[in-house]
Amino acid sequence: GLNFIDLMVRQGNIDNPPKTPLVPGFECSGIVEALGDSVKGFEIGDRVMAFVNYNAWAEVVCTPVEFVYKIPDDMSFSEAAAFPMNFVTAYMMLFEVANLREGMSVLVHSAGGGVGQAVAQLCSTVPNVTVFGTASSFKHEAIKDSVTHLFDRNADYVQEVKRISTDGVDIVLDCLCGENTGKGLSLLKPLGTYILYGSSNMVTGETKSFFSFAKSWWQVEKVNPIKLYEENKVIAGFSLLNLLFKQNRGSLIKGVMDKLLNLYTNKKIKPVVDSLWALEEVKEAMQRIHDRGNIGKLILDVEKAPTPLVS
Repeated sequence: GLNFIDLMVRQGNIDNPPKTPLVPGFECSGIVEALGDSVKGFEIGDRVMAFVNYNAWAEVVCTPVEFVYKIPDDMSFSEAAAFPMNFVTAYMMLFEVANLREGMSVLVHSAGGGVGQAVAQLCSTVPNVTVFGTASSFKHEAIKDSVTHLFDRNADYVQEVKRISTDGVDIVLDCLCGENTGKGLSLLKPLGTYILYGSSNMVTGETKSFFSFAKSWWQVEKVNPIKLYEENKVIAGFSLLNLLFKQNRGSLIKGVMDKLLNLYTNKKIKPVVDSLWALEEVKEAMQRIHDRGNIGKLILDVEKAPTPLVS
């Protein structure tokens, strides 16, 4: 699976970037080739998907058994590679952090991306949830059925949301950061929850730029705890990778994956795969995410031959 965090790793816009040379990637799907001595519950030949702490974009991947899950029989390998990061992130934010319930409203940015589509699908499993989404206008036709109210990502979405729902929304999911933090907080109803789960506005051109990084930080509205208390608002952060690899919550994630696979089996959710790319085409695949051209998930496929360039 190819995720926006991979672009941030490439540019060094993360805390403690690993030393090069490294193999990027945090999730994959494939077939079990070998097992550790004490591993139980899996056999050689099993179809599996897994979280990996780097090194997922490889022909052979090694990861602890607690991060590995069996793929349902009717799920393809490309769907399985699109599943763990996006759906676990969406589920944890909606149900574990923000306590989504019937009749609530949610604002999600990048509604056409992998997490955005997972959020929209999971919201549809709860009665009467209103989803406000922002996305590039060329995606609107393709994703309009998954979101209740869709706005252009460059529009003044604060005014658009307030026009429809005067007191705002219950949950804001922000993967952009920068100036959107203040806007998101301003849209929250009393007892509403704002969750920051990424900072894609910090990824700018081809190279890491300190100035773009600093600009994003300066645009973040300074949060005043007294104001949060007076307005009854909740502000939260969510990083799935830190939860898995730094805070040792693999068993919690396993429970979430069980629920998600149950929803998949019951045809309530289904990963949206944008496109498959050969490993040699990773530059072009990353550019597609960078330009926000994708609807759903981009997958790197080790068995795919590069597409010949057409003059």
